[in-house]
Amino acid sequence: MITPLTPLDWKRRAVKYYPDKIAVIDDEKRFTYREFGKRTNQLSHALMSIGIQKGDHVAVMLPNTHEMLECFYGITQFGAVMVPLNYRLTSDDFAYILNHSDAKALILSAEYAKPIEEIRDQIPNIKHFIVTDQNQFSTRLDALDYESFLAGKADSDIHIEIDENQMITINYTSGTTSRPKGVMMTHRGNYMNAADFLYHLRIHHDDVYLHTLPMFHANGWGGVWAITAAGGTHVCLRKVDAKRILELFQKEGVSSLCGAPTVVNMMVNAPEAKDIKLSVRPRMGTAGSPPPAALIQKAQELLGLEMIHVYGLTETSPFILYCEWPRRFESLSADEQADIKARQGIEMVFNGETKVVRPEDGREVEWNGKEIGEIVTRGNVVMEGYYKQPEATANAIKDGWFYSGDLAVVHPDGYVEILDRSKDIIISGGENISSTEVEGVIYKHPAVLEAAVIAVPDEKWGEVPKAIIVLKEGSTLTEQELIQFCRDRMAHFKCPKSVDFVDSLPRTATGKLQKFRLREKYWQGNRRVN
Repeated sequence: MITPLTPLDWKRRAVKYYPDKIAVIDDEKRFTYREFGKRTNQLSHALMSIGIQKGDHVAVMLPNTHEMLECFYGITQFGAVMVPLNYRLTSDDFAYILNHSDAKALILSAEYAKPIEEIRDQIPNIKHFIVTDQNQFSTRLDALDYESFLAGKADSDIHIEIDENQMITINYTSGTTSRPKGVMMTHRGNYMNAADFLYHLRIHHDDVYLHTLPMFHANGWGGVWAITAAGGTHVCLRKVDAKRILELFQKEGVSSLCGAPTVVNMMVNAPEAKDIKLSVRPRMGTAGSPPPAALIQKAQELLGLEMIHVYGLTETSPFILYCEWPRRFESLSADEQADIKARQGIEMVFNGETKVVRPEDGREVEWNGKEIGEIVTRGNVVMEGYYKQPEATANAIKDGWFYSGDLAVVHPDGYVEILDRSKDIIISGGENISSTEVEGVIYKHPAVLEAAVIAVPDEKWGEVPKAIIVLKEGSTLTEQELIQFCRDRMAHFKCPKSVDFVDSLPRTATGKLQKFRLREKYWQGNRRVN
């Protein structure tokens, strides 16, 4: 009588109860839940017709389009495993992942075909290529057209027994310091994570959800499943463009979305932002890097967004913490509210247990907002491990706890606040300096568009903070002016000792700042201890 916990069952429910409701909006295309259900079934039957079986792996490299959303259901509902690919990787990375993942087929947009064409002879295990967007882009791959692939295939439901503990996706990490690792996610873990998405982001039947976050990243943080569960409407966004996002807010009545702080920053600094008038107040989950309090405050005041800070990692499906917002916080000043909303917060309801522990003995830190430890977690959403990498798995999961690598403090009310990734903390003269704390102060300067603070070598102190700044268009700011701005607002030892001004900062496809790339320039010929 017990049915497995799988997010695929939510599609069955949505088709049953909301067959004529719009499920997916992709530019001018509209699909009802009945149509969406039939298309995903056709994809399943098409893949089975070329020999893909339960347990086989199918890689997908698509933007946020209806085809990408269809793949999450069409591949996995007959027991195959989806391998979503970050389309911004190099051809070398693609060759490694496609071979390492044991994928037998690749569904991709013709827009991204060039790097695959370059490595075609290096990926012999890929027997089939299925391509979208051939009306817009050309490819030399010997490939099947996606729509032709589906055409004429059966659209009947798939009846294959699913074990809730079997893999549903393999999601590869960004591989910033080594080869990408394949995170093995299960049906149960995705179900529980999506339950947290539903509950804590308050997703409901009438929601219109905009996929600003790449669906390949931790399965859209669970949004690919949660919106279907509620019978809401998915709005696809092929590329992140602030003007387009604000247009969709008004045109489609977007009520919910998720994105990294860099996406929020793009939105609030878009010229169109000051004139926008919204009929609904969108709820936006943000994570990926600690959002500056000043940015949260600006998003809420200028755009009317309700910002909900969440936290997690690919290895945890990804959600494990959220900044709970009790009514008593409403009596605080706007600055105080923004400071609290910048915290990662407390455990979500369905994921399991999370705490901050001391590195020397694994005991929980004091709840005093001062003692620094590492975030660890265990429970329903932690990965099964890294695919074919038992040593890396053992290094990450110890005594049943997953070690995040994020350093944090716990405030007296139990709210966790990240100070830095362990590799990003600055240790200057024996003092720990949180780069995100310094960035939070810098973001309050009206001329600053983006900021990154890193450690650079120093003969006296070992290392000191350096600020790397992108200015708003038309703004001016000198190094000394910014340093003085910081010295007026925080302890002097934490302030940047130097400033560089640049045109852009290196980021991942999901908006995460790649500080390791910034550090490389300054640490050549020097060995950084921490």
